[in-house]
Amino acid sequence: MNWEVLLDNTLWIDVAIVAAVTFVSFWVLRSALALIKKRLRKLAHGSTSGFSGIAAEMLEHTSNLLLFAFSLLIGLKVVELPPRWELTMAHGWFIALAFQIALWMDTAVRLWMESLTRDGKARNPVTTTIIGIMLRIVVWTMMLLSILANLGVNITAMVASLGVGGIAIALAVQTLLSDVFASLSIGIDKPFEIGDFVVFGDVAGNIEHIGLKSTRIRSLSGEQIVCSNADLLQQTVHNYKRMNTRRIVFKFGVTYDTPSDKVREIGQLVKRIIDGVEQAKFDRAHFLAFDDSQLTFEVVYIMQTSDYNQYMDAQQEINLGLLDGLREMGVSFAFPTRSVEFVGGRLPELSVAGVAEAKPAANG
Repeated sequence: MNWEVLLDNTLWIDVAIVAAVTFVSFWVLRSALALIKKRLRKLAHGSTSGFSGIAAEMLEHTSNLLLFAFSLLIGLKVVELPPRWELTMAHGWFIALAFQIALWMDTAVRLWMESLTRDGKARNPVTTTIIGIMLRIVVWTMMLLSILANLGVNITAMVASLGVGGIAIALAVQTLLSDVFASLSIGIDKPFEIGDFVVFGDVAGNIEHIGLKSTRIRSLSGEQIVCSNADLLQQTVHNYKRMNTRRIVFKFGVTYDTPSDKVREIGQLVKRIIDGVEQAKFDRAHFLAFDDSQLTFEVVYIMQTSDYNQYMDAQQEINLGLLDGLREMGVSFAFPTRSVEFVGGRLPELSVAGVAEAKPAANG
């Protein structure tokens, strides 16, 4: 070991200069960042939304270690170094800057994930987490590849190898990946969310959980139904939670002996009844057809709410109103009837409790 180098006054002077410049630079950079963050938070009024709030939060996650590395590089810049140190310092600048940019981008992704639940709406937590993880993987992968490229590593062959390996893995777990991407599609496109009432095929129930591979539905009869995300998106899904109104169509019939003038009045009766029901809007009521055993009326009205219980309450009031109104008019509801005509011959003897009834006269 060359101890004479340690006795060189020039070396210690350079070390002192580097140390002084490093600490002064570190203090100046910390003070400048604190001042900028204070101004940005003042502009954002303490909120983390908006450009000012996001920028302040990103600066809050500036690494002190990387800030010290920048300060050290500034200190080394003021002294004369051997030529081989110049290239090392250039790599050092890039590595420190790449790490800090990755930290800022990671913070931006986290703030975006938090903003998805800021409005209080129910979200798909699995989808949000997956998207956040994928974005973070992209950020840190790009940072690592850029550092390797700056250090002179040939990343082309590495990226090609990763691509081939990714294809092999994708083929091995293609069923799982199809469900994962279906979950992402549900989270981004939002055909339904947690709490919605959906109907598809012979399944009807409320969405309880949207997972990485499957969606769980609580059916009307109480059991939990688990459906694959990929299979669910291939169905035609009816989302009743997003209904604004209900169009109701129902029919009833009156007997054939009803006079035509009273048949004309029935439509007006139905209109008065529906107009008197809350949140029900009359559309039409018509004498539709001559059916077996009845004169059929078709009625259409619009419920101004999607609530099923309120619809059933309104339908009950309409049915009771029809029952009372037709009785007041002297009109009877129709019911299935069958007439049998006996022609010729003699009717058989009938007995009740062993007592024979009088023989009816035969029809001539």
